[in-house]
Amino acid sequence: MRTDIASTLHWQQHEPALDAGRAPVLLVHGFASSTALNWEATGWVRDLTAAGRRVLTVDLLGHGESSAPLETDVYAPSRLRAAVLEVLALAGIRVREAGNPATGVDLVGYSLGSRLAWELAAERPDLINRAVLGGMSAEDPLADFDLDAADRFLADASAIAHASTASLMTLMQLAPGANAPALLRLVAAIKAERFEPGASVPARPLLFVTGDRDVLATGTTQLAALAGGSEVLWLPARTHTNAVSSRAFKQAAIEFLGR
Repeated sequence: MRTDIASTLHWQQHEPALDAGRAPVLLVHGFASSTALNWEATGWVRDLTAAGRRVLTVDLLGHGESSAPLETDVYAPSRLRAAVLEVLALAGIRVREAGNPATGVDLVGYSLGSRLAWELAAERPDLINRAVLGGMSAEDPLADFDLDAADRFLADASAIAHASTASLMTLMQLAPGANAPALLRLVAAIKAERFEPGASVPARPLLFVTGDRDVLATGTTQLAALAGGSEVLWLPARTHTNAVSSRAFKQAAIEFLGR
């Protein structure tokens, strides 16, 4: 039986004090994070609403205040994207209209959220205006995640030899309230539905933002070349963990989305 996952997602609308008459901005957080961690604690919601933008936030399944179903297939990226599209419909987002900057939606993703934003922009160019993709990798690090090693680590703290898996497990441990079983179901679903950026490339304006010390976000230059005409911002001395809190990241995103 298929679960109606859109109804189990926690999402919110954040209204600006003074509406700039531009399309809403949807924020999609990363793996083992949440709206509260990725976007509220770091000032994204505050700064975007101060810039006159209506902001939509959503906690992906197994994250934040959303539910954590037991079925692995509901965590498949295609199912998550379908649920996000349903949320946009519930929020009253309309397809883009020529000459009307208040229609459509802008996207800001981080890490896993950037993968979903890339695919949404490719699938729905009629709906997506622009996208900012932070901490994105051309080869999803979750696809090569060592689930067996993660299970052993959770059971008896056995060392994890696979560097990417070890880094991601560290993120899980550092995330307040992280639901480890749900996150591992998400990993299993992603391994069954791997990211293939060359299969469908967004034909929308893109801004890639990557910390120059981010070992999880590899292939930024290749992704930018694949999506011709896109822009890249490198954040000096920033890692996968702290790039999202960069003031330069927020300022560049607000400027890019405001064009």
